Amino acid sequence: MSQMPRFGVVRFPGSNCDQDAYHVIKDLLQCDVNYLWHAEPDLKRSDIVVIPGGFSYGDYLRCGAVARFAPVMDEVRRHAERGGIVLGICNGFQILCEAHMLPGALVRNSNCKFICRTVQVRVESSDTPFTSHYAKDFVASIPIAHGEGCYVADADVLAELESRQRVIFRYTSTSKVDSDGNPNGSLNNIAGICNEGRNVLGMMPHPERACSTLLGSADGLILFKSLSMALHAAK
Repeated sequence: MSQMPRFGVVRFPGSNCDQDAYHVIKDLLQCDVNYLWHAEPDLKRSDIVVIPGGFSYGDYLRCGAVARFAPVMDEVRRHAERGGIVLGICNGFQILCEAHMLPGALVRNSNCKFICRTVQVRVESSDTPFTSHYAKDFVASIPIAHGEGCYVADADVLAELESRQRVIFRYTSTSKVDSDGNPNGSLNNIAGICNEGRNVLGMMPHPERACSTLLGSADGLILFKSLSMALHAAK
């Protein structure tokens, strides 16, 4: 019998999307899932670690800057170095960048306003554990909710991300990638990137909030279904 992966959802003071992610994993995917407390360096044998959105430690200093030093993050880094899967959503993406698990940074939106609405994101690559159930170039409707979601990086980092196909999600308007579809000013319309090993993903849109047509879209559920099959694909 195939083994379903065990998930862990990190909880920081200020996390506010942890329960959404937990609900999707436990109730919709019917996978094992545990909460992982920020102060405890224990991943509870998780195969897949989710760092959810919110305002970890109140976003003091800057988003994710304090969370990167949490005891649990040492174990998250080791998990990723061993090839374990890590998904960072919104504040989780900011934390992964601050922890240098992903390159670049998330800075203030170009309009200097908090943005909360559904956007269109194009799947740029389907050869990751996060996107294996998407068709390449699929355009997903997924909500965003952030004030510091503008992705920036040096020119050489951007070139590396593009040449190595590490841009996994890109903001778009219908089928075109242009400024009209870019909600926050992110360079190259980047909405999500992965690491070199393709086992760590950071994304600003919230797939856990797009897992039911009752919420307006079930496009995010495809990402979690991809993850639920990730261990089978690895074998």
